[in-house]
This record gives sequence, structure tokens and C-alpha cells, in this order.
Amino acid sequence: MLKKFCVENFKNFKDKITFDLGSPSNYGFNSEIIRNGCVTKGIIYGVNSCGKSNLGLAIFDIIVHLTEKQKIMQGYDSYLNLDGRKSFAEFEYVFGFDGHEVVYKYKKKDVNTILYESLSIDEKEVIYYDFVSREGFTSLAGSDTLNASIKNESPISRVKYVNNNSILVDNTENQVFKQFINFVERMLLFYSLDSRGYEGFMNGSEGIAEGIINSGKVDDFQKFLAENGIVYDLYAVDEDGRKVIYCRFQNEDASFFRIVSTGTRSLAVFYYWYIKMKAASFVFIDEFDAFYHYELSENLEKRLKKIEGVQIFTTTHNTNLMSNDILRPDCHFILGDNKIKAISQRTEKELRQAHNLQKMYKAGAFDGC
Repeated sequence: MLKKFCVENFKNFKDKITFDLGSPSNYGFNSEIIRNGCVTKGIIYGVNSCGKSNLGLAIFDIIVHLTEKQKIMQGYDSYLNLDGRKSFAEFEYVFGFDGHEVVYKYKKKDVNTILYESLSIDEKEVIYYDFVSREGFTSLAGSDTLNASIKNESPISRVKYVNNNSILVDNTENQVFKQFINFVERMLLFYSLDSRGYEGFMNGSEGIAEGIINSGKVDDFQKFLAENGIVYDLYAVDEDGRKVIYCRFQNEDASFFRIVSTGTRSLAVFYYWYIKMKAASFVFIDEFDAFYHYELSENLEKRLKKIEGVQIFTTTHNTNLMSNDILRPDCHFILGDNKIKAISQRTEKELRQAHNLQKMYKAGAFDGC
């Protein structure tokens, strides 16, 4: 689980901003969304240009240099804060795995250039490298022979290098290291429109219809749409070597994606990733409900809430979702003024299950702290 994330001097985050998921409050309701002391489901609210999309890109910067997964490289243009005094951005991740803590820190001057990285397991630094002085080490059992070659001029992350080039001894420390690598490999960021792309989790550009058909989920997709008030009679066809979803009509059948609205197309994108995200570790859905009616947004949030073992966070402008019926006060986050805090941390008032959080928000109850 991701317990905490910090970033500084990246895009619009000039000063250090901390996204704390490891300090939940002691609420007695919706307790299933807290696991091992970490928030597993959350909604991030904020006005336009406050940095919601940039927060997602910052969190997923880690997959750029540690994995070979899909990357949205154009999203990392204007990498450093334009008003910042530093010539690099700083990142820090704190993870928890079965009672063990992993802290990963690094600095970059752009998306492809690492200046420094450090990995600690249970407060013991096990991998360190300074790319400027070309000094570093690894102390993971089984990686000792890499210490000579680790001091070369290669720009590759030394954490990635150790993972790819060593046969680690099967001990607790190395098991935690592998859990960390596995978590990063399964992180997923996606947007509400397929044209925006995705980051992490897998590679390639599989079509939405193709993915649903290959998963054998056309009937389930039809049921999913119907549950959300959209009724179509769907079937799969092979059209000139492409797998396509068609809709049956009385006069003439038509390709699903040629006739549906933007909102329904967005819903198809959501469903495509929904049937895959149960295998993910951490999911960030940006512009989550840009094309949805508020009731549809609520339905989807409640559906996401039921996925176990995956941390899932969505961004939205829709304060109708700010409800204890969906989540709880320590899982609704407000981003603005270079800080992100749960609403439970933005008021001295004790928040109870019966409180109308949206009404309190509009009244300015969460403007302090």
C-alpha cells in the first residue's frame, strides 16, 4: 500500500506537497476502505488548475524509470516548476507491505534524468546512488557483486538495475523489495476519454471494444450499461480483422462507438479498465466523471468501493460525491494552495456520519487548517 507521497518543485507544485494516506481517523463507519492503516479509496476535489492532473502525473513519475510499462511522456513537458529556485524535482514515496516500510526517494532534473535515488527498508538504506558523483551501493543480499558495476555512467535507475541484474537471496528484506517492485509494476493511471491514454500497468494500445470482447465481457458490459440507465442490445463481430461491438436496432444494426454519446463512450472506457483494475495495486482515475450525471458518478464510486485490495483514487469537481454514504471524511481530499488534506483534517469540528459534508463544504467549514 502507498502510505504517503511527497513531491516538490514539480509542475505547479513549487513547495513540498504531501499526500498522506497512512493517517486515517477512527471512524466507525465505512471501515472496509481502511486496510492496514491506509486509506484504500478516496476522492480528490479541487478547482480548475489546482493540480489534480499534475498530482497523478507526479505519483506516476516512478513508473517512468522503474518499469517498462506504458508512459504518457508528453504529460511531463514543463517538468520543473517555472518559479522554483531548485534545478530538480524531489519525490518521496512511503509504502507499507505486511508490516514493513519501504521509503523510496529520488531527484530528477527532467523526466528522463535521475540525479539521486535512495531506497530504504525498515529504516535501513539498502540502495543508494548519486548520479552526479557516481557513488553508490547496494546491500541487498545477493546483489553484492553489482557494487563494482553500479558505479558506471549508465543513466538507468540503480533500483531497476539491481532488480533486473541480481539473483536475490530469499530473505525477508528481499521479499519486501520484490513486493515494492511488484506494486510499482501494477500501478495504473487513466483518464475519462480513451484519447487521453493511460500510464502504467501494461503496454500497448488495445482498443476498448477489443479489450471487452477478448475478456468475454460483452454481455456483462451490456448489463453494466443497463444498470446505469443505458439500454443497448450488444454483440461482437469481426470487422475487417478488427473486433467491434455492435448494437441491434429494429431497422439497422450499428457500431457501438459510432453512435453513442461522449458520456457513454467515457463509461465504456471506465468499464474497460474496471474489469482489469482488480489486478492493479494503485489506480488513479483523472477527470473521473467529466461527462457523467451526478447519480451515475455515485454509482461508479460505490462500485469502485467494492474492489478489495486495490487503492483507488478519483479526481472530480462534483461535490455531490462529498458524502458519508459513499466514503468518509478522511477519504475525501481537497487539493488547493499547494496542499492536499482530507476534510477531517481541514476542520476542528468533530465530523459524524449524519453530517451533510457537501453542505458544510459550501458553507466554508473546510476552508481552515
